[in-house]
Amino acid sequence: MATVENATEVRPFNIDVPEDRLEDLRRRIAAARLPSKELVEDRSQGVQLETIHELAQYWATDYDWRKAEAKLNTLPQFMTEIDGVDVHFIHVKSEHEDALPLIMTHGWPGSVIELLETIGPLTDPTAHGGKAEDAFHLVLPSVPGYGFSAQPVELGWELSRTARAWADLMRRLGYTRYVAQGGDVGAGVTDAMGRQAPEGLLGIHTNLLVPALGGTMPTDTDEERAAAAQIATFGQSGNGYFVEMATRPQTIGYALLDSPVGLAAWMLDHDTDAYYKIARAFIEDQPSGNLTRDNVLDNITLYWLTGTGASAARSYWEAYGPDAPTAGRQPLPPPPIPVGFTTFPGEIWRTPRSWVEASYPNVVYFNEVERGGHFAAWEEPELFSEELRAAFASVR
Repeated sequence: MATVENATEVRPFNIDVPEDRLEDLRRRIAAARLPSKELVEDRSQGVQLETIHELAQYWATDYDWRKAEAKLNTLPQFMTEIDGVDVHFIHVKSEHEDALPLIMTHGWPGSVIELLETIGPLTDPTAHGGKAEDAFHLVLPSVPGYGFSAQPVELGWELSRTARAWADLMRRLGYTRYVAQGGDVGAGVTDAMGRQAPEGLLGIHTNLLVPALGGTMPTDTDEERAAAAQIATFGQSGNGYFVEMATRPQTIGYALLDSPVGLAAWMLDHDTDAYYKIARAFIEDQPSGNLTRDNVLDNITLYWLTGTGASAARSYWEAYGPDAPTAGRQPLPPPPIPVGFTTFPGEIWRTPRSWVEASYPNVVYFNEVERGGHFAAWEEPELFSEELRAAFASVR
């Protein structure tokens, strides 16, 4: 048990997965029982058999987790206890003077894996087409219940609590001025951070408009109506994973912890744009940007080896379920700090500027880019990094 003296200690962390666990994974993949082929030509019945067949074959025979493990272990990784939970994080300091501290939060079905290719462009911009004054010190935490962070053993780890934990983490690291970014679940955490406005937080940036999920956005223009229609389509035919995890995370958790192929299928069935890009990577070996076969499997394998399929699902129950702290209640007041937002074309819905301005009173940056989707930092790390440089330029 942690004592008062060591509870806030920041401890170095290293990954060393026993070989027998990797052998067990390969055996389970080889022994997987697959369903018969879907009866449609698209993804409307779910993840297609050909996609999973190619993924499983590559995973069992060609994929090498040790490469991902070695890559992670070259980075400064740490563990620290916050509010009773051990939190894993990567902390890369820039060599450039006056770098701005930035904490970035991943989403589901992602992890810190989806953010790794942004480390170079953000911490060393001069090597990636930027200027020294664009540099960031980077903190990449794993959300409690995801990856190498511990799984909460009590209720209450919803978005706002994670946001408070991140503010504690930044104070613990000695940062008195910093900014925050997030997509997917990370957008919810970052939105909460902005609303809480802890001392030292200068501004936030997201690439998913969390308030739009409340269904209260204006629909006066063609652009607004198109975005609302995209959200409606997602709600009607694309959010099965969301409903299950927000209402019955434990039920789906049994399958996610028992079958690696089942876990992979569940994680692929997120949004149409990302699904077809990942399917093309496995079937045709034609990745979209950085969504390669190995990178996708690094992320899925991380979930499998850490056994966090169920605990990550429970984070949706905490944040969005019928008993969530925010259910039926008004959110905190809008962030009083500067807000930046980037719309990526393959996102579940294309957020118009008017919606961002309706949600946040102090929008200092908005841009629509030409490439990228829901996993923007993962798919287009250089473009994503350029957006963050521009978004936070005014708060340095």
